[in-house]
Amino acid sequence: MSTSTTASVSTHILDTSIGRPAEGVAIQLAARSGRAADWQALGGSATDADGRCKDLPALPEGTTHVRLDFAVEPYFEKKQADAQQDAPANRDSGAVFFPEVAITFAVKPGEHYHVPLLLNPFGYSVYRGS
Repeated sequence: MSTSTTASVSTHILDTSIGRPAEGVAIQLAARSGRAADWQALGGSATDADGRCKDLPALPEGTTHVRLDFAVEPYFEKKQADAQQDAPANRDSGAVFFPEVAITFAVKPGEHYHVPLLLNPFGYSVYRGS
């Protein structure tokens, strides 16, 4: 059993529409201590070339819930602009269906939570990884 008094969090994003990591997606981290507590913004980072975000802020002692906010709209807009250079006839309206993804989960002290985001233009899924 761990003696740590805080949980830790990591994440990565895989763009399943191209089978590659999603680079440059901004991620914000927030935490609260108890269901009725207010969210405390802790800061954020962005995914690297491997789709990983290795430098998320540490969680404060007493954290019971964590929220990861992924700003995916700029990522998809850039992808869409790059694709239109190659194939201007795009059947989509150009709007991003999911402009952001917010994932909220409960944590326990001393445990690590790796929460990958599998992303495509019209859907996403998450799971607790290792």
